[in-house]
Amino acid sequence: MTTMTEASVREFKMPDVGEGLTEAEILKWYVQPGDTVTDGQVVCEVETAKAAVELPIPYDGVVRALHFPEGTTVDVGMSIIAVDVSGGAGGAPVAAPVAEVPAQAAVQTPAQAPAAPQEQPQAARADVPQAEAPQAEAAKPVGSGRQPVLVGYGVAASSTKRRPRKGPEVAVSRVPDTIQAELNGHGGAPAGRERPLAKPPVRKLAKDLGVDLATVVPSGPDGIITREDVHAAVAPAAPVAPAPQAAPVAEPVSQVTQAPVTTPAAVPAPSYDTARETRVPVKGVRKATAAAMVGSAFTAPHVTEFVTIDVTRTLKLVEELKQDKDMQGLRVNPLLLIARALLVAVKRNPEINASWDEAAQEIVVKHYVNLGIAAATPRGLLVPNIKDAQAKTLPQLAESLGELVSTAREGRTSPAAMQGGTVTITNVGVFGVDTGTPILNPGESAILAIGAIKLQPWVHKGKVKPRQVTTLALSFDHRLVDGELGSKVLADVAAILEQPRKLITWG
Repeated sequence: MTTMTEASVREFKMPDVGEGLTEAEILKWYVQPGDTVTDGQVVCEVETAKAAVELPIPYDGVVRALHFPEGTTVDVGMSIIAVDVSGGAGGAPVAAPVAEVPAQAAVQTPAQAPAAPQEQPQAARADVPQAEAPQAEAAKPVGSGRQPVLVGYGVAASSTKRRPRKGPEVAVSRVPDTIQAELNGHGGAPAGRERPLAKPPVRKLAKDLGVDLATVVPSGPDGIITREDVHAAVAPAAPVAPAPQAAPVAEPVSQVTQAPVTTPAAVPAPSYDTARETRVPVKGVRKATAAAMVGSAFTAPHVTEFVTIDVTRTLKLVEELKQDKDMQGLRVNPLLLIARALLVAVKRNPEINASWDEAAQEIVVKHYVNLGIAAATPRGLLVPNIKDAQAKTLPQLAESLGELVSTAREGRTSPAAMQGGTVTITNVGVFGVDTGTPILNPGESAILAIGAIKLQPWVHKGKVKPRQVTTLALSFDHRLVDGELGSKVLADVAAILEQPRKLITWG
């Protein structure tokens, strides 16, 4: 039987295809065991919380095994494919892992997830034969100081290393489910344990909920505590049937795991009428959007102001620009001039283009504008942004807007295109909606909503006439944007759209 410990077998790990992403779902495999692959060849497509990305393999060889089937969510850093770089001389390809991946590899609850999947792959998949389980030695790149993740940058070999924990080794994956609830929030931390590993937002959540991170069993890569772990810690412990001579919680974990414990009967999943209801799993873009909106709504105090304006002159300018030779072949629409109006307003009121740094207790004023455009796509809401939009001419801005919208609709938006935004525009008017109260994109201090442009009666030069009218709404973070500043920005945008010549006098 062929084993996976041969030096010729290389393990390709799930890379971090964006900044700070921790997992990705395998959407499609483009290769099968036995196929020959070359350096740079795309082997699969994965979906993260930000985008769908194709992953190329970083070496030549023959596919030995696919460790996860399509539709599986895999943590960053876990091996997903094994390639025999010797050309397949080491043995026959192993195709079994795709069909025999344990259920817990696809869906891991906080009580089931392994504490350190990168360091203990065998413990997490004990029922998989040795020939199918990825080996840590084979996963290390040979003769290289960086791991080739092939998504725009490399990862330093030491970037995934963590300081060793003191105290006895704890095989969390072997703790019975009935004990797990006690460990999450109810058991004491081992003496001498170092500071638990957790990201700042998770630490803040634990502080708000009154959870001691030292008592939480981590489920993230390298022993990192996740938000789900914290929520599990505050959840009430599952009722356990009395067991004879049950081990006390205060004993070491190694002794607790050996005590006889009666496993409660499995609770059946709630049934529902499939003809009357459809249940859609929350993952990918929808999961990320939900988390971002909840975090924004309950972190930044939102204030929204509205103004209704006559944009008849702006629409006339749009028609004139369509005939301009410098704008030929470019997408010219009201959104282009609204974007330019917002950029001018930001130039006149630069304090609006800022963010709140909670950790440093500072307001960070940006001297550049990465203009975000909210786009409804088949994958959900995406907010890619135009980098350094303030430095672009009108034709350049039109070209960037056209590329941004078309790329988003085709599902080709990269994670980098959705990072670093400073201010955003959302056009709800395309759905016939008059206005709304938009929620801030996380890390930004203002978002402008555009309502539908409609022909309405309007007082113009002392007479009631039919004019093109719309309503603008500006939401801003009241921690760093006072009412005066927010009002000035909205008033400047409105003034430009009512009198487009201000683009020249103010711009």
